[in-house]
Amino acid sequence: MSNKQRIALAVAVFVLLGALAFLGWSYESQRAAPGPAAGAVSVTVTSPADSGPGTLREALFIADAAKGSASVVIRTRTVTLQTALPPLVNSHGVRILAEQPGAEIDARALTAGPVLDITGDYASIEGLTLRNCSGTAILLRAAHFHLLSSVVESCDVGVDVAENAGDILLEHNRFTNDRVGVRFAAPNRNTMVVGNTFQQDKDAGLWAVRGTADGRGGAIGVRENHFIADGSGVVAGNVGLLVERNEFANARDAAIHLIGAGAVIRGNQIRSGTAMGIVAENAGETVIDSNELEQFGTYAIMVRGSGNALVRANRIHNCGYGLAFVLGDPRRPSSAVGNTIIEPKFNGIDIIGDSPILRHNEVLRPHAFALHVLDYQTPGGQTVAARPFLEGNNFRADAVQTPEDLQMPNSQMRAAARRQ
Repeated sequence: MSNKQRIALAVAVFVLLGALAFLGWSYESQRAAPGPAAGAVSVTVTSPADSGPGTLREALFIADAAKGSASVVIRTRTVTLQTALPPLVNSHGVRILAEQPGAEIDARALTAGPVLDITGDYASIEGLTLRNCSGTAILLRAAHFHLLSSVVESCDVGVDVAENAGDILLEHNRFTNDRVGVRFAAPNRNTMVVGNTFQQDKDAGLWAVRGTADGRGGAIGVRENHFIADGSGVVAGNVGLLVERNEFANARDAAIHLIGAGAVIRGNQIRSGTAMGIVAENAGETVIDSNELEQFGTYAIMVRGSGNALVRANRIHNCGYGLAFVLGDPRRPSSAVGNTIIEPKFNGIDIIGDSPILRHNEVLRPHAFALHVLDYQTPGGQTVAARPFLEGNNFRADAVQTPEDLQMPNSQMRAAARRQ
């Protein structure tokens, strides 16, 4: 074979290899190119009526029957319901989107059941207002749910999260004048409640209560929300909660009420209530850390009947009283460490029938006692002694009242008080 033929053959092979490479690239690009998923549907709501063409009811039936994910776009400003809507059962995911400036569902005609019953995974709701529900606005019994920029107003429960739900994000919503804004039946993994407003909810903005402690773990994150003039902002019992960087104002009862184990309350601003700021009852292992509390008529923080609670680095000012420890577990003493209480109207720290550990706390300018310690007399005549351990606190000796000052023998307590 001549050199000329060899060169021609090499060029032909090069061109062939280039063509094969281009065909392979083209095939892979087309295969990976995004496009509508198989079976996906999109349906538009244009009628405000309860039933018929273009209504929300028809759209949800179409979404449930889809073999893929479904989008429901609401373009009417209002939807007035007369009967219950079908549940969302599509496990591929249903997205309900109310176009700007939003859409309102009026549920006053429904006498029972939820307005939206979410039983299929990967559902989301955005920009929707649900009003006047005699029952629950959104019942969630599935995973991977997202509620965004929506309003729930004048309902019994805004979002009711069942025990089997998980992977939930509730963000930038408003819950107003409900009995309960959001209710959790159990701990939920990968669940966040962030950037919402809870206002004038009668019982609580957020309610997470279970009869017994749950060993499954998974703390619900409650962050950067606003709780305004609710009965209580947060009520938690035996459900793991991480409550941090929220604002609470003007609660009618305790701003935060803890019952049982599992809560961490950290870095919140809590102010202006006629009752108390934080109440922890029978709340083992609770952490109340780095909160700012002001303008409460009674106690800023009360720990009652609890063991191993940690009250640390909180700043309390302009309250009736600062801290109280009442009838705790002497085998598992709670601790108050590094708290600052400024100008309480009465006592800075009250100890009643409890023996907590108090380290490096400051009570500045109390109007009564910096530390007030009392034994507790039971109705049966038994005495529950109060013997706190004191170390490195900033209490003036003449601002400490102990059982000994009330003619009850407790020389160890007097000596400890003099060292402050």
